[in-house]
Amino acid sequence: MEKLYEGKAKILYKTEDSEILLTQFKDDATAFNAQKRGTIKGKGQINCTISSALFQWLESRGISTHFIDCPEPTQMRVRAVTIIPLEVVVRNIAAGSLCRQTGLTEGTLLPFPLVEFYLKNDELGDPLLTSDRLKILELATPEQIEQLQSLALKINQYLSEFFTSCQITLVDFKLEFGLDSQGQLLLADEISPDTCRLWDQQKNDPQQRVLDKDRFRRDLGEVESAYEQVQQRVLAKLGLTEN
Repeated sequence: MEKLYEGKAKILYKTEDSEILLTQFKDDATAFNAQKRGTIKGKGQINCTISSALFQWLESRGISTHFIDCPEPTQMRVRAVTIIPLEVVVRNIAAGSLCRQTGLTEGTLLPFPLVEFYLKNDELGDPLLTSDRLKILELATPEQIEQLQSLALKINQYLSEFFTSCQITLVDFKLEFGLDSQGQLLLADEISPDTCRLWDQQKNDPQQRVLDKDRFRRDLGEVESAYEQVQQRVLAKLGLTEN
């Protein structure tokens, strides 16, 4: 297969069908715009498994995604889309860059889900975009921006309720979207501990409760076991078994 693109966490391959691509999930881990690099053993398979399960669950609730199937534990077949170069971030609780940029205390419950748009550009450091910057850059139409915000809030509602049922708090998360050949907007990329900030509701200690890539970012240790814990709870809630 011809490699189409290789990112920090995944490799994208062409297939015989121009409408279908193959995603290979990697164990590579990066943080701080790839300034920190490492490996999380088994991450590729875990993230592929969690993402495929959640994509299918969201599909059952009317959210259109690029997911097709998983031919191998670390591989996902997806519909080919043109990615909109925006990272859509939804925040329910103050953490990460929101705290650094605003002075909010980590763990502060926000009065409403905050939807933010970031330019998907590693060289520029994925900067936060204001509404006027979005208009000037013309990365999406005003109608698409409105649709992205509406979808992000709906997905947040579904995922927050789902993770709560797994005794996990969805603190914040990143979404990416793309347009297929018919111009349909589809949820793309992945939904995993790499792209979500997840806190264990069974633990009160600020470090012990972390079940996501913050364990790698902040050198908290036990990264693999945290990812495995999320996978186990997600699959158990959906009545699925691990590969």
